[in-house]
Amino acid sequence: MTDGDFSSWIGRSRVATDTADATSLRRLAAALGDAAERWRSGFVPPLAHWLYHLPEDDRSALGPDGHPARGDFLPPIAEPKRMWAGGRVAFLAPIAIDAVIEKQTTIAAITRKLGRSGAMTLVTLRHEISTDGTCAIEEEQDLVFLPRAPFAPPRAIDVPAPAASRVMMADATLLFRFSALTFNAHRIHYDRDYARDVEGYPDLVVHGPLQAMFLMNFALENGARPSRFAYRGHAPLIVDRPFTVARNGPFLWVRDDSGTVTMTARID
Repeated sequence: MTDGDFSSWIGRSRVATDTADATSLRRLAAALGDAAERWRSGFVPPLAHWLYHLPEDDRSALGPDGHPARGDFLPPIAEPKRMWAGGRVAFLAPIAIDAVIEKQTTIAAITRKLGRSGAMTLVTLRHEISTDGTCAIEEEQDLVFLPRAPFAPPRAIDVPAPAASRVMMADATLLFRFSALTFNAHRIHYDRDYARDVEGYPDLVVHGPLQAMFLMNFALENGARPSRFAYRGHAPLIVDRPFTVARNGPFLWVRDDSGTVTMTARID
């Protein structure tokens, strides 16, 4: 890998086609242990589009962390740790179950920054998901690539007093099933030795998208009908520890058992 100029990678694009099948939605409900109906019957609920257009890279094309090796679609970024840092989603039109959906992904931006643990690279991907010629979802995802460093206490994040909250738990079985549902081979979610000894986490890490789904489902239970959803990860959420999902107006967050806010979000 190299620390070179990646400006030529900006604008690269690829297209994938899938079907919004009901089986994946049933399996998600089974993984979460929650079959509650929070959305219109016959349509894909908010954020469940993450179950489709999954990576299909051959095992030989994976890097040591389980992600596809860099240098194909994503540039050969040097920093070894990869995290899904956050994103912004606009829900423009409903997606019917069994609809054919097309996804165009474009590298929108690549930025080099200096963080607390050293140099880091932020990559923003732009997704457009369409069905029947209509754009149903516009999304930006922020990926951050970091150097390996000892696990450091995260910064404190200010959040309002909760108007509603719930205590939850994510165990290793849920992490495994969510990884399988999203065909995510990142080893920090299922390989304890790798998560601890290589990446420097205390234990397995709860997926960022899974935290975002916890927040979305909690908002839907409280009557939200989102047109936009923005979320940001602030700290890793660790397996087998109780955490709280909370809401005050349009603001949502996840707080772990040490009091650390691991994710914040806004729903509109």
